[in-house]
Amino acid sequence: MSTDGNKKQFWKRNTAKVPGSIQHVYGAQHPPFDPLLHANLIKAGNKPQTTPGGKPKKATTFQEFESITSDAWDVGDDDDELLAMAAQNLNIEVVMETANKVIENHSKQQEKQRQDDAGASELEEREEEDANEEEVEEEEEQGEEGEESTPEVSFASESSPLGDGRLVKSLSEAPIGSPKDVSLHRQQSLPHRPTIPMVARIADQNTSGTPAMTEREASRLDKFRQVLAGPNTDLEELRKLSWSGIPRQVRPITWKLLSGYLPANTERRESTLQRKRQEYFGFIEQYYDSRNDEHHQDTYRQIHIDIPRTNPLIPLFQQASVQEIFERILFIWAIRHPASGYVQGINDLVTPFFVVYVFEYIKEEVENFDVSSLQEETLRNIEADSFWCMSKLLDGIQDNYTFAQPGIQRKVKALEELVSRIDETVHVHMQQYEVEYLQFAFRWMNNLLMRELPLRCTIRLWDTYQAEPEGFSHFHLYVCAAFLVRWRKEILDERDFQHIPDQHHAHH
Repeated sequence: MSTDGNKKQFWKRNTAKVPGSIQHVYGAQHPPFDPLLHANLIKAGNKPQTTPGGKPKKATTFQEFESITSDAWDVGDDDDELLAMAAQNLNIEVVMETANKVIENHSKQQEKQRQDDAGASELEEREEEDANEEEVEEEEEQGEEGEESTPEVSFASESSPLGDGRLVKSLSEAPIGSPKDVSLHRQQSLPHRPTIPMVARIADQNTSGTPAMTEREASRLDKFRQVLAGPNTDLEELRKLSWSGIPRQVRPITWKLLSGYLPANTERRESTLQRKRQEYFGFIEQYYDSRNDEHHQDTYRQIHIDIPRTNPLIPLFQQASVQEIFERILFIWAIRHPASGYVQGINDLVTPFFVVYVFEYIKEEVENFDVSSLQEETLRNIEADSFWCMSKLLDGIQDNYTFAQPGIQRKVKALEELVSRIDETVHVHMQQYEVEYLQFAFRWMNNLLMRELPLRCTIRLWDTYQAEPEGFSHFHLYVCAAFLVRWRKEILDERDFQHIPDQHHAHH
């Protein structure tokens, strides 16, 4: 890779060209590209194809990009070893040796699992015998009343957390009366908490009633803490770690650093936070009373209408105090950015920051959390931090929201050209049925897919977006294209596209 390539990020190069011409560069792939490793692997395998002219064919297709990044979301236990290996100059012998080790480790794990299952089965048989004896005694004492003691009742008590604090995690760890109990067992073996599909399960995995972190999760958290512990945080290293997801415990500080809200120097952070928070509430004092003025009242009225529509299924966002926070954040941003002002869709962009920064102060689930239980100063800090980080995000995509929204127009056109190159069949199919990309992709760009994804998925996606220098603009195009490729079969089977503008079904 050239020196210029290192300095200039992939998404900024060849901006006149259509996205999809992928070059090997860190950020769009993990692990980072190693020319020496790549050269050795090519030598060990087949030679690259050549054109009739004798020149090697340049492999810069989206398919190559997709294959390189196919493991970016993998949660296997061998990630750290593989990443370490990728940094070395490997040969075929090393690769084969490592493959054998992986197979051997997998075999050992399988054998250990079988032994554990066998032990658990013996325990179940003893528990069933004890339960049967108890039922016989009850029948003798209570007559026909004993018939009410069914296998389901016995099972319900057994599926609670075991005596050593370990949750039932497999069908072999608790007695089951009959096959029809399987679905009931799965429900009862999970922690009991309200089900809200839009946001569910973003809480800390170490809270009461949930499994402890895996060894891999603990290792990743430790790596983040090591990077964050130094007097000057290495932001490049932090981006590399964050690309594959940020642990919940360090997400607030990591997002503030990656967005540019906090400085890398540890000693300056506290003074920066105090100054920026005071500055924000200075804006409140200066501008917020003008919301009812004639030239601002239309802006405020639209914000006031949109806020209750923001994540309507999540109780957190229906609390009056939370809605007031959002109104202040959006109104102050609109006043300070007259080129765009407030545009519908910007209201969605506050929510991930707000949720993540609430997590900084609580341990329980956030979707039903009552923010009135927080101290007033804490709420003020969350509000100011959310405002500044949302502002940093919008600085990079503000042309999405200026008059006629030219940024969105350009991105939708770029998405269309990208899809025509990576999956011509899908592109031609949509042309055949006269489907305009603007019909469905406008909202994907305007709301950054937040209406299409549960909030927990948006937060995870934004981990990667913030690890990319232009994640919310250029990299977002490739995520949108990946959606179309992922559901290409459904798209190709579709003949009636009248429902496209209203994609509430897309949450699956």
